[in-house]
Amino acid sequence: MSQPKLRAAIYARYSTDLQRDASVEDQIRDCTDYARAQGLEVAATYSDRAISGASLMRSGMQSLLRDAQCGRFDVLISQALDRLSRDQADIARVYQQFCFHRIPIETVADGLISEIHIGLKGTMNAIQLKDIAMKTHRGLKGRALAGKSAGGKAYGYDLKPQRTASGDLIRGEREINPEEAAVVRRIFANYARGLSPKKIAEALNKERVPAPSGRHWGASTIHGNRQRGTGILNNELYNGRQFWNRLCYDKVPQTNRRISRLNPESEWTITEVPELRIIDPELCEAVRSRQGALKTKGTSTPVWDRRRPKTLFSGLMACGCCGGGFAKISRDSFGCSPARNKGAAVCSNKRTIKQADLEARVLDALANHLMDPDAVQVFCEEYTAERNRLKAAAAGNRKEKEQALARAKRDHQKLVDAIIAGIPADQVKDRMIELDTRRQQLERELEHTPAPDTVVFHPSMAEAYRERVSRLIRTLGSTEGMEDAKEALRALVERIVLTPASEGPGLDLTLVGDLAGLLRLAAGAEGPNTEKAPDRRSEAFDMSGELVLVAGAGNRRILPALSAII
Repeated sequence: MSQPKLRAAIYARYSTDLQRDASVEDQIRDCTDYARAQGLEVAATYSDRAISGASLMRSGMQSLLRDAQCGRFDVLISQALDRLSRDQADIARVYQQFCFHRIPIETVADGLISEIHIGLKGTMNAIQLKDIAMKTHRGLKGRALAGKSAGGKAYGYDLKPQRTASGDLIRGEREINPEEAAVVRRIFANYARGLSPKKIAEALNKERVPAPSGRHWGASTIHGNRQRGTGILNNELYNGRQFWNRLCYDKVPQTNRRISRLNPESEWTITEVPELRIIDPELCEAVRSRQGALKTKGTSTPVWDRRRPKTLFSGLMACGCCGGGFAKISRDSFGCSPARNKGAAVCSNKRTIKQADLEARVLDALANHLMDPDAVQVFCEEYTAERNRLKAAAAGNRKEKEQALARAKRDHQKLVDAIIAGIPADQVKDRMIELDTRRQQLERELEHTPAPDTVVFHPSMAEAYRERVSRLIRTLGSTEGMEDAKEALRALVERIVLTPASEGPGLDLTLVGDLAGLLRLAAGAEGPNTEKAPDRRSEAFDMSGELVLVAGAGNRRILPALSAII
């Protein structure tokens, strides 16, 4: 009986649209040849095209990480370590996850990856990433100084590719788009006459004029941020002046989110491009006069701290008519943002709700309706079936590994017997080393391969949830622990949909719970980043290690949604 081959997954990536799209296929071909030479069976391929390796937020990478967690392959192969990530912290995190799942990483360039590769190669890749950024920045500055586009396409202009006498492509050339330029002039003229950005956006949407995003015009698209130079009214290019390097972009270490920061004026590159002027100086001056003096607010608070939710459920509300967000429209009321900023052509839901009423209804639903015992019972049945399905698959994999281990030991013993019978040891030495390495690897993997079992949830699961969420709600009224309680409660909510009531002037609310957050709290954790609370009743349904696996985005389709109409 032939020995089953280990399953290999291949990951490939290229960074920018300046590289060949075929480079992914080239990488996959090299990795496939490597797998074949190692006696591995390619079970899956993952790729990301024209995406930087500075972040793990790539669809192909996220699929790879999820499938690794589910045990769908035994070895990961990539052309080089920097294809997985160029960020030193990210590559270390990926390596730790694969080590935890007992999945070795191999590259065509370096073979089996170890901690030494992660340390040395990770540092080299991080330095290379910084060097690439510096060279790219230098090249873009040269374009900006020459009056060419240094990135992006501004509304009102078209890119105009040209070629040199030798046929090389000249990048960054632009020309005015007559139709879009007419819209820009209209916006400036209307604003100078006294119309608000909201009214201008509403009229454009009513006439179905395409917006820069290709969707709908909004007030912020027009007024933007004057200090940062965003928005139609603040684009100096319309006045024949190109500003470059006004903003820089960095990742927040705690969240890995990309934020923009204003560079000092001394670092800006300003170039006169009169041939690209769309707005007359007189009209531009009238707009600036209405905008008034530029005011800046001095603050030492980091931008990522200033973006904290202003109210308990900010950012979680959605309009049931258009899908847009609900935001503050007065000191104590919320309303549909698209209906107010983009006009009736986008949304006609002008109904409002008091902040106190919204929060009271949502908190009551969290405490009393979202974890209804009947809903919990249905979920428990589905969860148990899915968890056992995954464990059964893992057990099948375990049986294969046990058989492979038995064969490796048996073949190794045959070689030992052959040496005893007189065959020179040099002839079988390499094969013996290979079999012994294989044996050790299988034994390590079997130590962490679970067997299927039956999951029984404690009958007090819903009761424990209600008790904990009630404690969080009570904490909102105290100074100590209030912010932590807010974050924990927000973690329980996926979205709040507000729809005009069928009867009366109010709004109906549909609360959809975040499944993983609800289960964490029911299992004894007070929030997404807290340790499990000491509660003996929660021991029977502690799911801390498997919530993401079974209740995560990849498996949500098989689990019932926990929601309540309030």
